[in-house]
Amino acid sequence: MSRVVFLIVIVSVAADASSAEIFVNNLFGDDQSQGSVSTTSASGHGPVKTITQAVRLAHQGDRIVLAKTDQPYRECITLSGPRNSGYQGAPFVIEGNGAVLDGTASIGDNTWMHVRGDVFRFRPRKMSFGLLYLDNVPAERGQTVMRLEARQWRKSDRHIYFRPTADSIPQDHDLTYTFHPVGITLYRVGHVQINNLTVQGFQIDGINAHEEVSHTVLSGLICRGNGRSGISVRGASRVDLVACLIGNNGTAQLRTEAVARVTLRNCDLIANTAPAIVNDGGQVESVDANNPHTAPR
Repeated sequence: MSRVVFLIVIVSVAADASSAEIFVNNLFGDDQSQGSVSTTSASGHGPVKTITQAVRLAHQGDRIVLAKTDQPYRECITLSGPRNSGYQGAPFVIEGNGAVLDGTASIGDNTWMHVRGDVFRFRPRKMSFGLLYLDNVPAERGQTVMRLEARQWRKSDRHIYFRPTADSIPQDHDLTYTFHPVGITLYRVGHVQINNLTVQGFQIDGINAHEEVSHTVLSGLICRGNGRSGISVRGASRVDLVACLIGNNGTAQLRTEAVARVTLRNCDLIANTAPAIVNDGGQVESVDANNPHTAPR
């Protein structure tokens, strides 16, 4: 065996040996735990409570495994640098198991102000790209503030306007708004895989591959109802999207910048609220056995 091959084998074995699983459960977890097991044991070992803590504990090539509970994970995640990267053949993984990462926040009862007739308004902390949610899904947007119908909303003069149903006030409805900025930020990472996760309700992007992201696969994701885009890829990043559903986002379903490159494999981009793809210098290639094409710049 040559010295080069020998070194490759040693590195590969070391990577496999050092990989660990970190379990997360936002209902029963404890961030004082090490997350080494999925259920709490008599000895006190169990999952951590937040994905953020799991990322802090993780090392290169580890797997973070989320429990799907009846409550969304309400936090922003950042993967950055070698520690949150993987190896060739051993990626750094976030396994969502169908869990929901949600960026919305409630609107205080005393926040709403009556404008006229049946129309009310409030001023969010940050206005750009914001969306209003009704019954845990993006509310229908009206044509203008003056022509709002019941249960519709509109942004104007740095406020969000809403018209409740007749003989009711906004507090009688289940209303939230996009609050946290970005669901998952990727920065200078490589060999990352994120699977089976819904990312919704973030003020800017569901997922933002910010810079120098390589060998990264986003698989089975649902990215919906985010203020700017479901997924944004910029800089010199290279990302593969596999079997993702992206729709109902504010200004783009998929957004690229600079010299970013995105490959789509069996994805569904629904241009219902904004264009399917907005390119500002990036390139998107759709790999489909029946209809391969490259989206225009």
